Amino acid sequence: MSTSVTPLTSHDADLLVVAAHRAAETADVKVSVTVLDAGGHLLAFRRDDRAVLISGETSTRKAYTALQLDAPTADLVDAVRPGGPFHTLPTALDRPLLFIAGGVPLHRDGRLIGAIGVGGGAPEQDHQFARAAVEALG
Repeated sequence: MSTSVTPLTSHDADLLVVAAHRAAETADVKVSVTVLDAGGHLLAFRRDDRAVLISGETSTRKAYTALQLDAPTADLVDAVRPGGPFHTLPTALDRPLLFIAGGVPLHRDGRLIGAIGVGGGAPEQDHQFARAAVEALG
């Protein structure tokens, strides 16, 4: 029995980007969407014409954080508050993590294959758009 898992493909990444943008469009929110593979490499990125400029950076950092910690960034917000178990983590690493809702890890057959990050809306909206994309991927 093989234990290999099909990696996240560029086709998967395109589907994720389109699904996240559709969800944001339905809510009339302009966003940026980043999809990273399991190694943290960029597979897809798209920024709506009128999305705030910083949304490109935040979507990428959210995806990276979700990938590195294999958890939705929405679930990690309290962990980095003073007294939380990851309080010093944002400043302890060279690569920038971002503990704001909108990053979601991607799994296939129980294995981590990448992550999606959405930025531009309110954190709860970004999380909802990322979840919609994950559901569209199946």
